Amino acid sequence: MIKKLFLQIILIVCISNCFAQSPDRRWPEARIWAWYNQQPWYCGFNYIPAYAINYTAMWDKTTFNEAAIDKELALAEKSGMNSLRAVLQYAVYADDPKYFINTLDKFMAICDKHHIKFIPALFDDCSFGITNDPKTGKQPEPLMGWYAWAWSPSPGHSMVVDSATHPKLKKYVTEVIARFKNDKRILMWDLYNEPTNGGLGTATFPLLKKTIVWARAVNPSQPLTIGIFDQNPRLNKIITDNVDLITFHDYGDKEHVTKTIEELKQYNRPMINTEWMNRPWKSTVSEIVPVFYQYKVGCNLWGLVNGKTQTNLPWGHRPGDPEQKLWQHDLYSGDFKPYKSAEIDSLKLFIDRSKSAEYISEHQHK
Repeated sequence: MIKKLFLQIILIVCISNCFAQSPDRRWPEARIWAWYNQQPWYCGFNYIPAYAINYTAMWDKTTFNEAAIDKELALAEKSGMNSLRAVLQYAVYADDPKYFINTLDKFMAICDKHHIKFIPALFDDCSFGITNDPKTGKQPEPLMGWYAWAWSPSPGHSMVVDSATHPKLKKYVTEVIARFKNDKRILMWDLYNEPTNGGLGTATFPLLKKTIVWARAVNPSQPLTIGIFDQNPRLNKIITDNVDLITFHDYGDKEHVTKTIEELKQYNRPMINTEWMNRPWKSTVSEIVPVFYQYKVGCNLWGLVNGKTQTNLPWGHRPGDPEQKLWQHDLYSGDFKPYKSAEIDSLKLFIDRSKSAEYISEHQHK
């Protein structure tokens, strides 16, 4: 009896040590797998409202529109999807931190109402237009025929490369994560969307590394991640050495996505795809969702309702370029009609299947 009790105590201590770690360290494999095994299969989307030409417009006090967001997320819920990812905008926070925090809370309340988990991305280097720094207030109107004409990086390229501004960014990262560090409406923290993209290259590395340290110091209950999106070995080592779970972007066809997943298995951590769907490249619902479903890799396509960003156009599209009739992104047109009804039916089918006891049991990591 004493021996049995002693063994039970040893087991409890071992489990406790496994899940306890210094706040500046990433989660051990056992902890992240235990977390992942408790999650459903996430099948969702990258979200920017149809009214917003960029993420500044989404969050800014001059344009944030709860009613429009509620209608669009009701559409997502009706489609069966259960997660969304959206980029936050530092400039809006800097303009009025209290407003920004309250607006995030309102947005997450809408997500929760529609049973959708939120994946916030704190920074973003991407730039598709002619401006690389955001400005709050009224945003430009679309330039017809230009993909993501007025996209606004966060915090903007000037601040990324100017280390003197980084204490301000530390305050932003720390305050936002600390405010929601135990909020169950958040699935995970995506610290930086496509760092180095938009022409910055390795100039992003200092801020990227600092952001990881700042976030770890807060020690949120949700896991931390950064998406792998290209073949830069230096960047990918920073990412894979520091994230709790592996996230990645892949707009390739079925063979390419399968190869990516098989290669990422080497890290022995759960995987969630945070960007996919490019119809002209054969990254389609019918081809790709079955792959993610088979591997129980969560997936977030781009995007929900087509609007001012004009992401139905191909990357790099400019006014006067030949028309591409096949949409690149987006599930619905602005009038909420599906671009292809079969896509919505297929998403619902796989999401419903993923809720079966057999599927859940089969995909439990041992």
